[in-house]
Amino acid sequence: MSSNKSLLLDVKNLKVHFSIASKSAWPWSQPSNLKAVDGVNVRLYEGETLGVVGESGCGKSTFARAIIGLVEATEGEVVWLGQDLTKMRSVQRRETRKEIQMIFQDPLASLNPRMAVGAIIAEPLETFYPELSKDEVKERVKEMMTKVGLLPNVINRYPHEFSGGQCQRIGIARALILKPKMIICDEPVSALDVSIQAQVVNLLKELQKELGLSLVFIAHDLSVVKHISDRVLVMYLGNAVELGESDALFADPKHPYTRALMSAVPIPDPKLEREKVIQMLEGDLPSPINPPSGCVFRTRCPQATDICAQTKPTIQGTDVHAVSCLNVSV
Repeated sequence: MSSNKSLLLDVKNLKVHFSIASKSAWPWSQPSNLKAVDGVNVRLYEGETLGVVGESGCGKSTFARAIIGLVEATEGEVVWLGQDLTKMRSVQRRETRKEIQMIFQDPLASLNPRMAVGAIIAEPLETFYPELSKDEVKERVKEMMTKVGLLPNVINRYPHEFSGGQCQRIGIARALILKPKMIICDEPVSALDVSIQAQVVNLLKELQKELGLSLVFIAHDLSVVKHISDRVLVMYLGNAVELGESDALFADPKHPYTRALMSAVPIPDPKLEREKVIQMLEGDLPSPINPPSGCVFRTRCPQATDICAQTKPTIQGTDVHAVSCLNVSV
């Protein structure tokens, strides 16, 4: 897919580290360095959906927030249409915010409870296009509400009067009102019922096709990721361990961590579900403040060898399928 599409986003060696103050009583104690994202490389093309998966605490949301600028990158580049966002001044970066928008995990918490729905959706327009008249803004808001499946006659209601699924549609409308080129979806369906999840995912797919959007879709549910994604990035402890086209990665996962994640996905065939073998991971997720030496996954990996403790692997392979493992090749 990437060969015929223009490149929108090129993330190069992105790192996000946080300085954590020591809890020691000694004043000379040094702060700890928490490596939330530790050297991720990935590209996003026009009209493509990149799924991002991994356990809680693996750095998915921090990775997304670093792209959009909600957290500052410690190192690396976030190249958007040929320009490095990490080196832009705030005035320059403000212009790119029209092209990159975000949908948040908690649909109700992401909406201002004191503002009516119409005002919430209209706020980006009023910020970036102050020359528009009130009637023009209201017309665009109603048009967008219809597009995401909301009745325009609820424009003066408040967020608490809506269900979780409806609140997420409001969030989607707010993100789309500026006609962006890319939307970062930070676990947009995890707080919703299963039936509502399907409606929201299908809505995003329809809007993507209609508007030519590119999506970065973060989720825990691999079934949802498989349904919506063209390519999938698997993260573990701030590192990219596998990246590939969705069909290739789900058909033949290479990295031991990816195989463990895939084995936990329910199969809609009772016979196959009973016969499948779930690959359980031993031990707990290590602390990003003190990650293991060498390969960060080695403490839980059934294939780990002595070299895994000495050498940190880099992701190797092609655009179709790449993996970061010293004992696996693509």
